[in-house]
Amino acid sequence: MRSDTIKLGDARAPHRSLLRACGIHENDFHKPFIAVVSSHVDVIPGHVHLNDAAQFVKKCVSEAGGVPFIFNTIGVCDGIAMGHSGMKYSLASREIIADSVETMLQAHQFDGMICLPNCDKVTPGMLMAAVRCNIPSVFVSGGPMEAGRTADGKPLDLISVFSQSAAKINGKLSAEELLETERHACPTCGSCSGMFTANSMNCLCEAIGIALPGNGTVLATSAYRKILYKKAAKQIVRMVSEFNAPQSKTKVLPREIITQESVDNAMILDLAMGGSTNTVLHLLAVAAEAGLDYSMRRFNELSEKTPNICKVSPSCGYHIEDVHNSGGIYTILGEIRRGCPGLLNENVPTVSGKKLGKVIDEYDLRSPKVLGEARKMYAVTPGGNRTAKGMSVKQMVTKTADLKLPFDPADCIRPCGKAYSPTGGLAILYGNFAPKGAVVKTAGVLPEMLKHSGPAVIFDSEPEAYIGITSGKVKAGDVVIVRFEGPKGGPGMQEMLGPTAAIKGVKLDDSVALITDGRFSGGTAGACIGHVSPEAAAGGPIGKLRDGDIIEIDIPNRTLNVKLSEEELQNRQIPPHESPVKTGYLAKYKALATSADTGGVLKW
Repeated sequence: MRSDTIKLGDARAPHRSLLRACGIHENDFHKPFIAVVSSHVDVIPGHVHLNDAAQFVKKCVSEAGGVPFIFNTIGVCDGIAMGHSGMKYSLASREIIADSVETMLQAHQFDGMICLPNCDKVTPGMLMAAVRCNIPSVFVSGGPMEAGRTADGKPLDLISVFSQSAAKINGKLSAEELLETERHACPTCGSCSGMFTANSMNCLCEAIGIALPGNGTVLATSAYRKILYKKAAKQIVRMVSEFNAPQSKTKVLPREIITQESVDNAMILDLAMGGSTNTVLHLLAVAAEAGLDYSMRRFNELSEKTPNICKVSPSCGYHIEDVHNSGGIYTILGEIRRGCPGLLNENVPTVSGKKLGKVIDEYDLRSPKVLGEARKMYAVTPGGNRTAKGMSVKQMVTKTADLKLPFDPADCIRPCGKAYSPTGGLAILYGNFAPKGAVVKTAGVLPEMLKHSGPAVIFDSEPEAYIGITSGKVKAGDVVIVRFEGPKGGPGMQEMLGPTAAIKGVKLDDSVALITDGRFSGGTAGACIGHVSPEAAAGGPIGKLRDGDIIEIDIPNRTLNVKLSEEELQNRQIPPHESPVKTGYLAKYKALATSADTGGVLKW
């Protein structure tokens, strides 16, 4: 075992002495050492309950025959960091997380790890570390938050608060109405309840094969999470044992799981369910760590073949809990398999020890081979009470047939013949000021905004844009341009949830588009185009745009242009833009960051 490096032989007596001080017993030195990588942080709803989860996983690993060691990563709550300088640290935290997990795994020579992520940068950061270190790994998230409810039962989530906050600033909402939404939108622990980046990434882990069924959709509050944690603990000990058995043919490592084919599967899922545009950024970064040659153009190739069969908040009124009760991720994949035969790569390995196609058979709720265990899992429902304690709601329903849902599951997850659109929920646009591409969540764009032409209103920072929109500087028909907010320019590639929520709050979302070299929250919907590459700070032509330039958006034809001759655009100069960041981590990040078309990874 890898861990023999620190625990066997006379030369390792000092190491064993230190391990004994940590509570390790004599009979533990011949067992596999398993890292339980938690992202418990008290200031993030998606992570506040993970200390209990990590302790439970630790107990389960011990029972399965391993020796567990918990360590934690940092985490940034994008919602709390939103709209101020703290958001510059959000994407940048992904690299710290990857580096810190790598550091712990290599310094202490763990044999395998269970990752307990939940929020936006934590899941991809841990994935990057997993493929970098390439030891047996299982991901099991903390689970999604329950959706909020108004007194009359109307569903709410974090985006409701952002939109109504902008409406209140604009004088379109009373203080009492805003307070009512604020109090009810985020009722429990867990990652925010829509198909935002955290939930998108946790769902994609199922399609990629690095997580067990239910990882992305079983609620954080549900006691069923304990079953997932127990399964993950047994599986990681089994994987490590098989990896170290000389005659074993089952040696599933992250680089065998995360391949060109499995990244394609993850992208197909993302396109089918209209996930966050941030997943493009993170999948590119994970693929780069795995040594894969994966470009943004691949997303368009897959989008042409993948129908958008599921929409979740912010693109519609459904939430993750509704997707779960409709059959979860494997039912979405099952519908894709039925409607688009051959599109998915079903022969890829997963951490369950089974090929993806077999897992779809067993966990697609509409499959004739679906397991009774899967039916019970998809019957997990919200508790409906405010709580910050995970795994606290006991399941009362024993099978999905007994559920009385207030919606049609066949509408929440549609068959391909009744898709929202014949192409995927994400698209990559190219044009004269986005020569290396830009990303849009087509699933969240109103039909009348799929093609749009209008004058540019330029802002050189996210806070400046928010003020400009809420103060009335932006009019119907305009195209808001927010630049110098890319990975290098921000630095840190701030999310534009404030400006996009402001556009919705002032009732301009059906007539105004927003384009940026920054990125968007998974909670963003509307004609919002991000990741423009190269970014302005790297000399990209988005930096040459001026107020009044006519911007032409054609999402169906995947184009994004400014109505200028090539010569005129070439001759323009990018205005000087001095970043206030001179010291600290962000200064180092700025020096190494690349544009979004490469995943915003660091290069040195």
